Amino acid sequence: MTPLSARRRYALVSFLTWLPPGLMMGPMVLLMTERGLSLPEVGVTVTVFSVVTVSLELPTGGLSDVIGRRLVLAASAAVSVVAMATLAFATTLWAFAAAAVLKGVARALSSGPAEAWYVDTLHALEGPAADLRPGLARGSALGSVALCAGILTGGFVPLVVPPSLIFPLAAPALLASLAAAVLLVVVVLALPEPPHARRSPALPERPHAPRSPALPERPHARRSSLAAVLREVPQTVVSGVRLATGGPVLRRLMLYAVANGVALTAVELLTPGRLAALAGTAELGTTAYALVAAAGFLGSSAGYALAPGLARAAGGNTRGAILGVAAAALSLGVLAATAGLTGAPGMVTAGAAYVLMFAGISAAGLFTTTMTHEAVTAAERTTVTSISSLSLQAGGALSNLALGLLAAGAGVSAAWGLVAVLVLAASLLFVRMPVRVAA
Repeated sequence: MTPLSARRRYALVSFLTWLPPGLMMGPMVLLMTERGLSLPEVGVTVTVFSVVTVSLELPTGGLSDVIGRRLVLAASAAVSVVAMATLAFATTLWAFAAAAVLKGVARALSSGPAEAWYVDTLHALEGPAADLRPGLARGSALGSVALCAGILTGGFVPLVVPPSLIFPLAAPALLASLAAAVLLVVVVLALPEPPHARRSPALPERPHAPRSPALPERPHARRSSLAAVLREVPQTVVSGVRLATGGPVLRRLMLYAVANGVALTAVELLTPGRLAALAGTAELGTTAYALVAAAGFLGSSAGYALAPGLARAAGGNTRGAILGVAAAALSLGVLAATAGLTGAPGMVTAGAAYVLMFAGISAAGLFTTTMTHEAVTAAERTTVTSISSLSLQAGGALSNLALGLLAAGAGVSAAWGLVAVLVLAASLLFVRMPVRVAA
């Protein structure tokens, strides 16, 4: 395998990983309500998905560091096939809850192993000094393209599917199941397990044994039993948590992930209502939000694609991250300042700010991802990536209720303004960032 082929395979896996959730993003709620669920029951299924994902985020990351990247990715794809098929045929609350559990398992399993596979593969081919940014940027950009293509396809497919053939709103779920099956085949056939250091329960560690830094660590040749592997996962998780909270670089990156979760929650929670008010009706607002969200994913893709050039122009990852975060804070400030506009000017400014924010956050995200991988060894790579994802989700969970209450009491402008200040303050985390590269 060459570095170019590794980048292409990672990009393809990134695209196929995000295509199924993109396909279901638009029709999800309507599918459940049309099959008899009330809005509170829809909320229950969303909560089930969130709880399962958060609960399994760290254990599945540790599992990938113990048993390997490809096996965990293949398991994620297989579970996603079943989850989306279950969603397509579900007609009761319990069936939709089961689909939500399966989706949460698949999401947790997919959080980190693909990135870790690419980084480990590139390090094996080019050494620890390999430039990770081009490949990570391409993969993230295609992930955003998949979400954009998915939400548009999922929104229009029900209009062309004959009701006599299948329930129209279930068609995107079946397409999502098919896309997950394609992902499973690609993972099994095109992602050979890269060499990476990992702790093996079958053989005890010898911490005092010297190892030349010029020689890469190799996986143990003996195969561990399933019970021993499962016992190793909690140890790997604890080690990753200590690493993420004990060092200045990762601690700052985890704090930024929390602020990033707050920013994403702000636009996802407050933008639909703002667009509905501008459009005049909830139905037109839903259409407007779908188009704006699709444009946001394209903005995200552009941010990832432009990030390597931005880093070169700015003089490094930390300065590039500061510029990306500042752009996101500026866009939130624009949303706050233009909250009183009506008609076409309000719609245009809201959409443009939405796109700019996702471009800035995505560019900063590439730099933070690169810094994270440079600060850990392969043995903890997926675990620490999962901790970062968990930090982002924690920021969103903490701000979800608070921002809603603030917007209801003081107005949408106040909520967006507060988040703009918080995000701008988060850019200070990258000032004089300590440099640490893992051995």
